Amino acid sequence: MIAILTDKPSVGKEIGRIIGATRVRNGYVEGNGYMVTWTFGNMLSLAMPKDYGIERPEREAFPLNPAPFKLMVKHVKTDTGWVPDINAVLQLKVIEKVFAACDTIIAATDASREGEMAFRYVYRYLNCTQPCSRLWISSLTDESVRKGLEDMKPDSCYDSLFLSADCRNKADWILGINASYAMCKAT
Repeated sequence: MIAILTDKPSVGKEIGRIIGATRVRNGYVEGNGYMVTWTFGNMLSLAMPKDYGIERPEREAFPLNPAPFKLMVKHVKTDTGWVPDINAVLQLKVIEKVFAACDTIIAATDASREGEMAFRYVYRYLNCTQPCSRLWISSLTDESVRKGLEDMKPDSCYDSLFLSADCRNKADWILGINASYAMCKAT
């Protein structure tokens, strides 16, 4: 069985149609030797300072620069504060189930550095070890998807693309978190 991960339900269902995975399940489609599932955009992000045990950092705690960085499920604001997005939590469980049932995984997230980062974050968060290939397409026509499936490369060929996205994401975190806290402490 082969898993395919996209970053939108509509893309997953369209790829599923093209490859013959048309049996609709909860959070994925399957058939013809494939299980196609999806994220809802960026369901994972870099953890916040509280997730490292830093509730109210004082001046001596700066600069905040966690090593290693942790990932967390997307949160939403409620009347009682920030809580994990239940839709993201449930879909991550579906993805985990699909990946566990498959021998190989195809990354079919957006053909961009952010798309590669979204796939790698899910793959790492779920502690996956299956071999991965990359479906690199910019169109969802039947011909484009089929040609893309014939021309796939190991996901490792896209390591530098992931590293550039991950580096930018971590730099944004370091600058944003430290500057935000510094501005709050300065007032």
